[in-house]
Amino acid sequence: MFIDVHVLQTVPPSNINRDDTGSPKTAVYGGVRRARVSSQAWKRATRTEFRELIDPASLGVRTKRVVELIAERIGSTIPDVDARHAAAIQVLKDAGIVLEKPRKRKEDADDAVEQSKYLLFLSANQIDRLAQLAVATVGGAKVEKSAAKAAANGADSIDVALFGRMVADSADLNVDAAAQVAHAISVHAVNNEFDYYTAVDDRAPEDNAGAGMIGVVEFNSSTLYRYATVNVGMLEKNLGDRTATVHAIETFLKAFVRSMPSGKQNTFANRTLPDAVVLSVRTDQPVNLVTAFEEPVEALGAVRATAAAKALVSRYSAIESAFGDGGTTNFVVGTGDGADALGEIATPVSFAAAVDGVSGRVRAALGVSS
Repeated sequence: MFIDVHVLQTVPPSNINRDDTGSPKTAVYGGVRRARVSSQAWKRATRTEFRELIDPASLGVRTKRVVELIAERIGSTIPDVDARHAAAIQVLKDAGIVLEKPRKRKEDADDAVEQSKYLLFLSANQIDRLAQLAVATVGGAKVEKSAAKAAANGADSIDVALFGRMVADSADLNVDAAAQVAHAISVHAVNNEFDYYTAVDDRAPEDNAGAGMIGVVEFNSSTLYRYATVNVGMLEKNLGDRTATVHAIETFLKAFVRSMPSGKQNTFANRTLPDAVVLSVRTDQPVNLVTAFEEPVEALGAVRATAAAKALVSRYSAIESAFGDGGTTNFVVGTGDGADALGEIATPVSFAAAVDGVSGRVRAALGVSS
């Protein structure tokens, strides 16, 4: 079973995801340049939104500073700081995690704590279990490497279960992601624009007509097509609990749909909510409907999101007619005229009702009582 999430969202002038030059990211699709927001940016925004929906203490931590992380969890159980770090280092190495001294900067102390070679994603339970094993090494006790690996495996938090983990030096610690998130692109062609701005020095002399600061910021505005999918079977495997799987899907749907990357948000105040959402419960395979917008939606003088919703419904209907097995169930959420267009594939409901509808389907499939 797969849960597909299709979102149409209009964003005003903004720069929510920029490249190494500070320009809004773009991509060429259908022969024209589109606005683009990377999947990494929206996954990060979704993970951040999780903290508003569930207890942050139950979520994972992604960091290179794993030694400090484990040492903090050990706390006063090992009073000496150096001994605490040594115990954390040993249990992490036993788990197969490669550590190294961080690259030294001028302001760094000579005794900088070791870090992992790469960002490591650990769940709260895994951090606790590694800390408990580290404490057990006090007094010279040995920890079996198999026990350390077991502590770093399983008991995944929902963010680790959804977005996965890759440990290059220890493949048996890898977690296959249950969720996939596409790069969001605009449904129409986009040309980036430039805002030339000045800032006035409040204490400048009255006869000084110059600016205290001059700058340029690049931006664009667009109606984005966003897509994500969740493999329910993989999520259940990662979590090892059917009730937790249902809860994780509900949390992901709420967080992904309502989230927004935070780039330049203080400059543009660009936070919006979607114009249209389609949640599809599929039994065949995930289906990205981006081909609905290969031909740019140029609805000049009209609401572009409404025209995009019609194109989305048309593409969905064409795919289902050609390849569908009749097993897909849809829940749609729309605003304005977009709701009328979405009504061709399902009766529009509130977002809360749509999430409940998906949850009910997943509960029934997994045999979880409500």
